[in-house]
This record gives sequence, structure tokens and C-alpha cells, in this order.
Amino acid sequence: MVKIRINGEEKLYEEGIKYEIIAREYQHLYKDTIALVFADGKIRELMKRVDRDCELSFSTYGDSIGHKTYVRSAIMLLMKAIKDVAGFETAAATKVEFAIGAGYYCQLKDNFSLDDKQIEKVRSRMKELVEADIPITKKAYPAADAVALFEKCGMIDKVKLFRYRRSSNINVYCLGDYYDYYYGYMLPSTGYIKCFDLLKYEDGMILLLPEQSEPDKLPVFEPRQKLFQALLQTGKWGEQIGIDTVGDLNDQICEGNIADMILVQEALQERRIGEIARDIARREGIKFVMIAGPSSSGKTTFSHRLSIQLRTYGLKPHPIGLDNYYLNHDKTPLDEDGNPDFECIEALDVEQFNKDMGKLLSGESVELPTFNFKTGRREYNGKITKLGKDDILVIEGIHGLNEKMSYSLPAECKYKIYISALTCLNVDEHNRIPTTDSRLLRRMVRDARTRGATAQKTIEMWPSVRRGEEKYIFPFQEQADAMFNSALIYELAVLKQYAEPLLFSIKKGEPEYHEAKRLLKFLEYFLGVSSENLPNNSLCREFVGGSCFE
Repeated sequence: MVKIRINGEEKLYEEGIKYEIIAREYQHLYKDTIALVFADGKIRELMKRVDRDCELSFSTYGDSIGHKTYVRSAIMLLMKAIKDVAGFETAAATKVEFAIGAGYYCQLKDNFSLDDKQIEKVRSRMKELVEADIPITKKAYPAADAVALFEKCGMIDKVKLFRYRRSSNINVYCLGDYYDYYYGYMLPSTGYIKCFDLLKYEDGMILLLPEQSEPDKLPVFEPRQKLFQALLQTGKWGEQIGIDTVGDLNDQICEGNIADMILVQEALQERRIGEIARDIARREGIKFVMIAGPSSSGKTTFSHRLSIQLRTYGLKPHPIGLDNYYLNHDKTPLDEDGNPDFECIEALDVEQFNKDMGKLLSGESVELPTFNFKTGRREYNGKITKLGKDDILVIEGIHGLNEKMSYSLPAECKYKIYISALTCLNVDEHNRIPTTDSRLLRRMVRDARTRGATAQKTIEMWPSVRRGEEKYIFPFQEQADAMFNSALIYELAVLKQYAEPLLFSIKKGEPEYHEAKRLLKFLEYFLGVSSENLPNNSLCREFVGGSCFE
């Protein structure tokens, strides 16, 4: 027998009992389905068995870790269904490309295709598998055996990935006769994956899943066509460079091609910035370039590089940060927890911004403010600005795309740009890299360098930052005239050297420990790359240092 302490109470269970059985006993205490357990603070999958006395707590679909577990398991369910309908070769050729809202865009490579009838067959097969409640099992294979298994299945992307793994064993998940590898934890059976849909979309399909905030409800799919095209373009850049997965990137590093690859990637980004500048210059009457994007998307460097490109068309750009229009901190609205809400639009002096911009548009001289973040107050230091014939304001801030921010300015005078680090590099074909992970690592490295912030503090703040983005930025992205993807295909290999020491500083038992451990495991997939080959105007320099714009 083993002693299990749950919610302060001790109970005896037979040694070897599955965590899943204990979780079912306590499920009635939780609104959302239990996905994982913490045994003495260590994450355990429900399929695992208890082998010693411990204290248990639970993670549900409503938690970040639990929701990620649901998503991974649903992707495996999809791949198993594709294999059953169209064969192993088709499943191996299916790539989970990127997220569009609550949907995950999947496309078949190498000239495979699924028509509407086949997608309906796949959806029906997924439902049959859920109804059958088939176990998902995990087994540690010796690395050589795992490589042989995936070679046999035609999953060459995983073979490439494992070439760079230092561990002697590799965890392989099995669903019936389907084997796959997943970066992270999984649910114990298909019966846990009740909420999903599969939709035909463009040349592929969308796996629609619940969001973390409402894990038992399927949202309406929003196509977000401009975002989709931006992501598609980045995917094509990866094809041009010959890098689709982390294994491909590691191959390039080992072959000594990294310096050239960095220059090609930077050139592709510069070309896109030039295209946006040309579009702005061709439109008559544009006086306000409004740039918005989520945290750590590279807005500052982008605005500088765009300004340089605008100058090549004879324009005279002037950068303005919307942060300079913050209300004095003693007037900042409070959030639901009683803390200052710096993310909401009400934290900015919208009226003063519109007055100042209106005066500039009418040809008047205006003294623009600067916000002093040390004192928490807006200051006026004699910064006088007047717009001439060729002058243009480049305005950057999280609310730049929200019409409430610039309500008094004529639409024909504004050009809106949405920027984000939309990662299209995958760990392998079935394991995508979330955009939020790349941005979190960017912010962690930058804040440690420029603000002395610990990785623990950055991770602690991240959920609040993400809520602000979901509320104040993402709803307006499709209103942009142009989108710019600031993700660099090589950047995680560079950030690795800076992020790992910061993450290792988070101790076991601290609330941020599990997230730090997850990110450290993620970074193990990458071979490191020195920042010495980065151009001094690279977006990556905004985070690791050495930018010519600092």
C-alpha cells in the first residue's frame, strides 16, 4: 500500500494504481477535466502508476500545462485517423504548420492531398477513436531503436531530430498501431479528447480545438486571412533556405552554413520591409504609420528599419512611442485584481494624443511628451515637432491598430502595420513551436539584459501580458494594411545561450519551475549559434544586444 496526501488528507491506495483512477475520484471537485497530476511537485501523466508515498495535486484543461496536453493529444488523434483513412505515408507527410486563433493549420507535403470527402472520413474516424476510448501509451526506446522505428514509418524529420539528442532513450507514444513522438505530456486515452472539429481550409485543413479559457466549448473559427498569408509567406522563406524543422536547422549549423543562412534570412526580411515602405510611399496623403504588435515582437527595431526605407523614397520619418502618452501612474486604471492595468487603452491619454496629432496634421507646431518610467509621470522637455510636406510620423504601441486610439484622424492619412514573431519553424512535422514560446524567450533575454529582471519574474508576468494581447491587440490584427513577421528562422539557436542560464536560476518548488523546465527541455533540441554573425541592425539584436539602434 502507498500513502497519498490530497488536499491535506491522507488515503491508502494499492501500490501500482494508475494516477488516472485517483484523478477520477477527485474529478467532481474540479470544473474542468483533470489532465495531469503533480506528485510531490513533479508532473506525471495519468497513464503512469503510483510507486511510492507522495502528495498529489491536479492540473486541468483550464491550466496552461493541461491545455497544451489536450492540444498535443488531439494532434496525435488526428494523425492516427489520417493513417487509418489514407495510410502511414500520408500521416508522415502531414505537417502541423501554425495556429490561426483556436485552429491549427495542417497541410500535406510532397504532393499529397485530402479532398472534402477524405477530410470528412478523417473527422468521422477521429470521433470513432474517441468513442472507442483507446489507450495512449508511452514507452522509452533506446535511441537507435526509436530511429529505426521512425525510419520504418517514413518520419524522416524525427530521424533528423534525434540525431542531435544526447539522451540514450527516447519516449515514444503509441495509439493502437500508430507510433509518434511528442514534445510534452499526453492524455491517457482518446476518450479524453471530446471537443474538436476538422475543417477544410485553403490547401489544407484546420484542427479546431477549445481555448484554455473555455476548455469544454468549441469556438467559432475565424479565418484571419491576412495572418494566414503572412504565415504562408514565412513558410515559403523556410523552403527557400531549406529549413523546415529543427533537424534541418541543426544540419545547416553542422555543415558550417549558418553565416550565409543568417544573411539570407535577414535579406528576406529587409526586402519585406522595403515592400511595405514602397506601399506607404505610393499612397498619397499618408502621415501616420501606426505599428502595433504583441510583446517582444520587435516593434522598436522594425520601426527604425522601416524609417530608413521610407527615407529612400524621400520621406522624413519621425518616430513616436504611444508609451509617451501614458497617464501619470497615479491615474492608471486598476485591473480586476486591484493592480495597475498598463495594458488597457484607458491607461493612455487618448484625448491628448488625438489633439496633438490633429494639430500636426493641420500644420501646427506641437511639443510632444516623453514619459519618465522612473517617476511614473509624463514630461515635456521641449521636443517641438511640425509636419512638412515630406514628413511622416511612425507611431509604435500596442494600441496602434485600435481605431479608438486615433479616432479623430482621417482614415486616408493612416497606414496600419501589424508585427509579430510568427514562428513557422517546427520541432518536427507534428510538433509545432508556439509563437508565444519564441516571444517569451525574447522578452526573458531582453529584460534580463536591459531591466535586470529575472527569468522567474518574466514567466510570472507572462500570463498577464498574454491576456492583454488577447484583449487589446489580436482582435485588431486583420485591420492592418500590412503584416510583418519578425520571426527569424535561426533565432532560437542564438537565444539558447542567453536563456538557459536564466532558466536554470529558477529553483525547484518555485511556481515558475515547471515552465522553466519545459523551456529548458525545448531548447535542448537546438544546437547553439553565436551572436557574432548577426548584423547590427538585426531584429534579434534588440533582444541579445549590440543593435545599432540602441
